Amino acid sequence: MTTAVDDELIKRNPCRIKGADTYDVPDRPVLSLQEICAVAEAIQPQWRALVLLTAFTALRLGELAALRRRDVDLEARILWVRRNQAELSSGKLITKAPKSDAGFRPVAFPDLIVPDLEHHLERHAAKGPDGLFFVGPRGGRLRRSNFRDDWTAAKAKAGLPAEVHFHDVRHFGNELAARNGATLRELMARMGHSTVRAALIYQHRSNDRDRAIADRMGEAARKELGKDDDPPDASGTPVAQPE
Repeated sequence: MTTAVDDELIKRNPCRIKGADTYDVPDRPVLSLQEICAVAEAIQPQWRALVLLTAFTALRLGELAALRRRDVDLEARILWVRRNQAELSSGKLITKAPKSDAGFRPVAFPDLIVPDLEHHLERHAAKGPDGLFFVGPRGGRLRRSNFRDDWTAAKAKAGLPAEVHFHDVRHFGNELAARNGATLRELMARMGHSTVRAALIYQHRSNDRDRAIADRMGEAARKELGKDDDPPDASGTPVAQPE
C-alpha cells in the first residue's frame, strides 16, 4: 500500500500498522522485452505508443494522461513531466502538479521508439502544442476505465498471464534501467521519487547485471593467468593442469 502511495495510485495508506512494512511481499511479474513488444503489437493502434512510452520511461499512467504535445521533444528524445492526472472516487478527473519537486523532471527515451511516437502524433494525439498526447477512445481524457478493456484483450492476445497489470509495464522500465547501469540517484530521478526506498527495489533486482560483471571479471582473470583452456572443477574454478 505504501508503494501505491508512492506511485500515486492512492492518496494515502489506509493500512498504517507499525512494523508491517518489514514483511517480504511477493514480487510482481517481471515482463520481458519480447512480452512488451508482443502486447504493444496486439493492442489497439492508439495505445501502442502508450505501452512503449511506459516501458521505456516508466512514467505513471496519470503522468502520461496529463502529457501535452509540447512536453515531448522527439529530436532531443526527452519528455518533461510537469503535471499529473488523478481520478477521484466520484470519477471526476483533476490535473495537478506532481506531489514533490522530484516529480517535475525530464525523462529520456531511446530512439528505438521515436518512429512510433511520430506516428502517434500524426494519427492519435490532440492537435496544437497544448493538445493532449494521449486521448480517450472518443477524444476525451485518457482514464483507466476507457483503457482497461483494450489492455485486457491485448495481453490475452499476446499470451501474457491474466495477473499481469498495466502497472507491470512501468516496473519493466525501472528494471531495464537498473540492469543497464542506472545508479540509485538516476533511478530516483527517472521515477520521480524523493526517497531511495523504491529505487533500491530495482537495484536489488539487477543482480543479473552484477553477475554478468563478475563473469567478465573472471574471464579477464583467466586470460591474464593463461588459463583460457583450463577445465573448471565442480565449483567453477579452473583446475591447474599437471606439467
